[in-house]
Amino acid sequence: MIPYGRQDISQADIDAVIQVLKSDFLTQGSQVPAFEQALANKVGAQHAVAVNSATSALHLACLALGLTQGDWLWTSPITFVASANCALYCGAQVDFVDIDPQTYNLCANKLEEKLLQAKAENRLPKIVIPVHFAGQSCNMQRIYQLSQEYGFKIIEDASHAIGGQYQGQYIGHCQYSDICVFSFHPVKIITTAEGGMATTNQSALAEKMHLLRSHGITRDPQAMTHLPDGPWYYQQIDLGFNYRMTELQAALGLSQLTRLDEFVKKRRMLAQHYNQAFSGTNFTCPYQDEETYSAFHLYPIQLCLEKLKKTHIDIFSELKSAGIGVNLHYIPVHMQPYYKQKGFNRGDFPIAEAYYSKVISLPLFPSMTQAQIDKIVSSVKNIVI
Repeated sequence: MIPYGRQDISQADIDAVIQVLKSDFLTQGSQVPAFEQALANKVGAQHAVAVNSATSALHLACLALGLTQGDWLWTSPITFVASANCALYCGAQVDFVDIDPQTYNLCANKLEEKLLQAKAENRLPKIVIPVHFAGQSCNMQRIYQLSQEYGFKIIEDASHAIGGQYQGQYIGHCQYSDICVFSFHPVKIITTAEGGMATTNQSALAEKMHLLRSHGITRDPQAMTHLPDGPWYYQQIDLGFNYRMTELQAALGLSQLTRLDEFVKKRRMLAQHYNQAFSGTNFTCPYQDEETYSAFHLYPIQLCLEKLKKTHIDIFSELKSAGIGVNLHYIPVHMQPYYKQKGFNRGDFPIAEAYYSKVISLPLFPSMTQAQIDKIVSSVKNIVI
């Protein structure tokens, strides 16, 4: 079975992890701050905070921005559930904004329409989380302009998009957002096995996230309520969590980061190969906005089911049976049973639902062989007819 995604681990990656295993520190050593600095430098942000998952990063980002009970957070329905769940962890409420039918990202026009209505109803969001789906940036300049008009904060969920660019700058530089979050899960662009990172240009937000990722504990005398009792002293000054990244993960991340551009370049070459091979077929290849440079975490196709004699399930199942590890990204979050219990219904976000009814993600990862590519192309052409 050809998987839809997989990690690419080099000997240099292995050596980096072994070096940490032989060192004195497996956690809270020098590798995590080194990884944070290297990634901040890469994307052009002033600060970076490493944590044990992108979900943790989203949670800390919400807390740092003061999201709490009675507040609203809006995000895209086409995302993993973590993009919405982070609001619930803070006691806030969640709503969604329908997607753009071309990019599958949160639609800026739909956002503006919803903001106008929410302002009249006095229920404007405190935070909006645009999700850079499949590696392509949202229309961040327009979303930022709306944030200035309506007073909400922005967290970019760039879990799919490290190494991607928007308007010629790396995603994560936070020109149009308060915080940007990356994921390092094994199927993402680079991996730390599990792990995440939040970037920001605001010192206060970085300090808050650093504090909360480790139990709310500080050893900084300047942050304490009184002078330390001695050199051993620390204080818990907030209610935090154990969201720390290990030294092993950071060492792997540092090594992987050196190949980030190489990984993205290969993914884009594979996507272009797909585009050419599938020209004129009964499905739509991913649209790319001219202001974006996608990291191509995913290659989602939209089936033209009205032209086909097979159903969505038929095609998915036949591709699986042919050894092609297709997947589906994503089931709209508002259609999950947990969110239906909160009052969401089928029909609430029709563009997202229409997308879900005919999408399939094809395999895409840097170490794909020519034989695997040929098998995927041949199988897709034979089955999607």
